[in-house]
Amino acid sequence: MTEYPLNIRAEKDYAHRWAFSHNPAYYNFENIGGDCTNFISQCLYAGGAVMNYTRDTGWYYHSLNDRAAAWTSVEYFYRFIINNKGVGPFGATVPLDEVGEGDVIQLGSEDRFYHSLLVIGVHSGVPFVAAHTYAAYDRPLTTYSYERIRCIKIIGGRKT
Repeated sequence: MTEYPLNIRAEKDYAHRWAFSHNPAYYNFENIGGDCTNFISQCLYAGGAVMNYTRDTGWYYHSLNDRAAAWTSVEYFYRFIINNKGVGPFGATVPLDEVGEGDVIQLGSEDRFYHSLLVIGVHSGVPFVAAHTYAAYDRPLTTYSYERIRCIKIIGGRKT
């Protein structure tokens, strides 16, 4: 298996293109739980991450009815990225001051994490993000309200 860095420029270009609209190649989940993690997965895929077709625990998308939970669910995405030893994107949990372009931030309440954001830049120590569900591009993290936060350093991808 080969490890490689994702193309952060391609991720950011994709986020810029689709932050305020929806790529018709993907279902829009805004009315059935939110589209944030779907958007994050699309950005990583645009950056060169390959899909992982492992049944039940993979990371892939073909359609609304043929996709992995990790493609669209905040919690399943986190579990996949942090624990992935196979093909596809992988990463590690890091403190907020270690996030950079191409990383993912997830916001939560006391009982669950509910929103995923793509870091597109860091200015004066403040991450700026792109997101769906609540469409955003180049929005400072400081404008969000949340009780908990977790940061995922996207280390890269793996392919066979």
